[in-house]
Amino acid sequence: MKDLVERAVTIARSLGASYSDSRGVLQTWQTLAVQNGEIRRSVNEESLGLGIRVLVGGAWGFAATDDLSPDSVESAVHQAVRIARAGASVPGRRAELAPEEKHLADWTSPCRRDPFKVPLEEKLDLMFAVDRALRGVKGVTSSRVDLGFRRSESTFASSVGSLITQRRTQTGAGFTVGAYSDGEYQTRSYPTLFGGQWSLRGYELVNSLDLLGNAVPRAEESVALLSAAPCPSGEMDIILEGSHLGLVVHESVGHATELDRALGTEANYAGTTWATTERLGRLQYGSDLMNVVADARPEHGDSPGCFAFDDEGVPARRIDIVKEGMLAGYMSSRETARRLGLPRSGGCMRATSWNRLPLVRMTQVSLLPGEWELEDLIADTRDGILMATTKSWSIDDKRLNLQFGCEIGWRIKNGKRAGLVRNPTHAGITPRFWGSMDAVCNRKHWALWGIPHCSKGHPRQAIGVGHGAAPARFRKVAVGVAGP
Repeated sequence: MKDLVERAVTIARSLGASYSDSRGVLQTWQTLAVQNGEIRRSVNEESLGLGIRVLVGGAWGFAATDDLSPDSVESAVHQAVRIARAGASVPGRRAELAPEEKHLADWTSPCRRDPFKVPLEEKLDLMFAVDRALRGVKGVTSSRVDLGFRRSESTFASSVGSLITQRRTQTGAGFTVGAYSDGEYQTRSYPTLFGGQWSLRGYELVNSLDLLGNAVPRAEESVALLSAAPCPSGEMDIILEGSHLGLVVHESVGHATELDRALGTEANYAGTTWATTERLGRLQYGSDLMNVVADARPEHGDSPGCFAFDDEGVPARRIDIVKEGMLAGYMSSRETARRLGLPRSGGCMRATSWNRLPLVRMTQVSLLPGEWELEDLIADTRDGILMATTKSWSIDDKRLNLQFGCEIGWRIKNGKRAGLVRNPTHAGITPRFWGSMDAVCNRKHWALWGIPHCSKGHPRQAIGVGHGAAPARFRKVAVGVAGP
């Protein structure tokens, strides 16, 4: 593959490209699901191909092929150059790139036990055992257990001389259990929704989650929620647990601070943003306890948003997005960084496959921890609700009006948990919501949550990201209603 991607770049240079890069990618997937005692899904897929991106006359061209013969690769390069020249003939802004050094690297993500070598029988034995435990709880009416495994090997070459190979193995595991009675349906997921937790690890993730040990407690919660008190309506204090708060970060901060959206060049799927570039360094995004970073480096964590280099050959970096409540930065590419006058790219260009153009994407976007112990925070809350595990979400195309529902809640009265609450919801306006945050739990309660499929672009690209968060408290938030 190295010879092919380097050859593609060489041909592009000979055809007049001022810049070019090429990615050869081999991807493998396995997806398994057991639902209500039956195998609902068992799929194995593989994809192999090469994409070439060129810059000619300040315009981009891209082409891809799954035929890796020399003639087919050369034909794809010629097509990419023709597309770029056609684009350059149309009046408009010309692309310029922030500088980037040459990088030679070979990186493999940690994987102690290769999930693709684990016998299918072992995987299914675990899934059926968890499924039986879930359905063994009286009142349970549905169950689903999911395992997923993804592997990619990408080889990248560019006209600046970079040659980078990356191998990434992702594993996901979790379950959902439901109970139905008298027109009411309640669910509990573990460790969270989206098919569970996803990490840049091997099968050791599955073993670490103890799916079987958590099955009965979550099933019992789903049944108990049928008779729980409904979520009250009005303004009150809320504490959001980490996995749910991570998704709030995703929707109200992550998508809002992708620089292509802020520059107005991207609006597919998630809309534009209220956090536009003239507000950089001046916009009060939230309280002074709000510190959000985008950090793809392995030392930050091992979610699907972790890598060593992005798909432009830029090393993974840590970027301050919100610092002490102020808008401090954006996730960027070489082109968008240049437009904003930044010295270099944020290293956030990613593509789902060899046949897709890289886009500015979230990496590991995390709310940094604070100082509180969770039980101390609950004890400090006079009247409120502790909400856990996302159930539904909605936010407008400016990332301003947000509404979220959770699977479960606990009413807090006089600093103590006072029983379950079903269908807890909260709503607000992004800066008002984050401005009401007055406490964040410490590193002991902080976790990085993987989301396997964040969608963006047209044609749609669904890619894995990660969000770190610890439980946090928000004052006087609208709950139990459909709007703020």
